[in-house]
Amino acid sequence: MDTGRIVIVGAGLGGLYAALALAPRPVLVISPETLGEGASSAWAQGGIAAAMAAPDTPEAHAADTLRAGAGTVDPDVARMVTQAARDHILDLARHGTPFDRTDEGGFVMNHEAAHSTARVVRVQGDQAGRKIMETLIAVVRATPSVQVLEGVLAQGLLTKGDRVCGVRLAQVTDTGVSAPVDLTAPAVLLAGGGSGGLYALTTNPARIRGQVMGMAARAGARMADMEFVQFHPTAMDVGLDPAPLATEALRGAGATLINSDGTRFMLGEHADAELAPRDIVARAVFAQSQSGGRPMLDTRAALGATVLSDFPVVAEACRQAGIDPVGQPIPVAAAAHYHMGGVAVDRHGRSSLAGLWVCGEAASTGLHGANRLASNGVLEALVFARACALDILATATRADAPAVQLAFTGHGIAPDSDAVASLRRTMTALVGVRRSAEGLQEALREIDMLDRAHPDCPDFGNMCATARLIAATALQRRESRGAHWRDDFPAPDAAQAARSFITLAEVLERA
Repeated sequence: MDTGRIVIVGAGLGGLYAALALAPRPVLVISPETLGEGASSAWAQGGIAAAMAAPDTPEAHAADTLRAGAGTVDPDVARMVTQAARDHILDLARHGTPFDRTDEGGFVMNHEAAHSTARVVRVQGDQAGRKIMETLIAVVRATPSVQVLEGVLAQGLLTKGDRVCGVRLAQVTDTGVSAPVDLTAPAVLLAGGGSGGLYALTTNPARIRGQVMGMAARAGARMADMEFVQFHPTAMDVGLDPAPLATEALRGAGATLINSDGTRFMLGEHADAELAPRDIVARAVFAQSQSGGRPMLDTRAALGATVLSDFPVVAEACRQAGIDPVGQPIPVAAAAHYHMGGVAVDRHGRSSLAGLWVCGEAASTGLHGANRLASNGVLEALVFARACALDILATATRADAPAVQLAFTGHGIAPDSDAVASLRRTMTALVGVRRSAEGLQEALREIDMLDRAHPDCPDFGNMCATARLIAATALQRRESRGAHWRDDFPAPDAAQAARSFITLAEVLERA
């Protein structure tokens, strides 16, 4: 089938914000679940980083971003994003997002790790992602130019030469997926999330396992910084998959990390203790877990009973796990949380393939470098969603676009659950918080074996493509930098202080 609508793959914050920025140009948003379900955006607890008031400045925000990124942030992108941050906060507020306000009507600013000042705007403590998504969903539902197909999954990109000309779609059913349907379109925007679900311990929604990055890579797109996966140091270690997140804002409010002996172990790791950059805290938490120290987040002295009212999402997760955060510390572990790498894009969100734009976690813009600064992820999604929309409007001229009606029939091939579980175990054990050449080489062999054993499942092939890119680039980077740690190369190498770029074809040629 053919449509004149711009196709947006993914219905998280980036996809919905771009759809609104494209209005009244007709768009088609592809969502595997009902809007608001299954998107990482809705799970974002911290907020959005932005210099909203003096004495803070966009320049200071950019400087913190550069510092956290450990030498591989694109400074021009950092300046662009931080300069635009205030406008996007105000735009969301105009849409109705109920940001926390002072009695005088100003924005409440919160302090998070590696920021030099309080500059994170939040909603009801830890509900920023959910409330922003609720706001955008309501606006999208009321926007005539936006058509949403829920329960539909993108499995691949259609190409002609080096140009993307559409998407391959399947309907999600109770028993798996339907046979695929090809839909051609004048432009495709990928906004479908990251890769955290490729790991056995993750804070990401279950369905987000690198498929969007993988389909772009399999179509030939240039990828960037794939080795840099951020592990959140305080996922709640209570046996749930995905692991509930104990937001960094808790540590910003004074919560401390202790082990089973009651020792506050971050004091000996970094001058900023619990507010050190995430990679340092994650490795310290991981080391405690490995040594049997049972790391825990202690909110008792800093927050007391206010943790229940100020952080309701955390409080509810604790309740479900049988933990009383007022009287007990919360068991935590380092979990895959955010992918700094992804499809390489320019400042307009354009990929290396004509007709394909990417925003959000699936993109690698150069903002995050080797280690994302807290609460910069949502900001980046907003800035590049709008940038993509404006560029698409300027380049994709076709506008005739009645509503799309797709007829899904037959049965497709869904990923084998045992194979997915094996892939996730491999990534956690060998391509996780700590890496080595031996482990990464073993991981690549395991990924190749799994991929070859399931050649006819496009979803699993997309997962394997992303996993292979992460492992291969981690093997290639023979140093430790930011979120990427090599036990066999534990020091940073100044000669390697640069972004990495690669294609899937190049990885396969080296295998």
